[in-house]
Amino acid sequence: MPQEILSVAIWEPVPNHETAALETFRELTSIVAKRGYGRDLLYRDGEHHYVFLRYWKSEDSRRAALEDPDMLRCWAKLSNEIQIVKVYETLAAVAVDSASQ
Repeated sequence: MPQEILSVAIWEPVPNHETAALETFRELTSIVAKRGYGRDLLYRDGEHHYVFLRYWKSEDSRRAALEDPDMLRCWAKLSNEIQIVKVYETLAAVAVDSASQ
């Protein structure tokens, strides 16, 4: 069974583009869900940074999304709407054994 992959992007909107950026993220999230690539979550830190989490269904799903014209179009739009602060392409889960505490 394929293992889910977590990617994280921390970003802030370009001045006067926050509404457009959020709309583009809605469109992107819709494409991801509709095509079964994974699932997205978006959080805000209370000031000006957004934290975007994507749980890719699998490596194959991620690869397919990277070639999807609709996904590429959304990322091209976002390049004018947001400033990326930090990206983590792949994060691995860490098992924590509660018995060792």
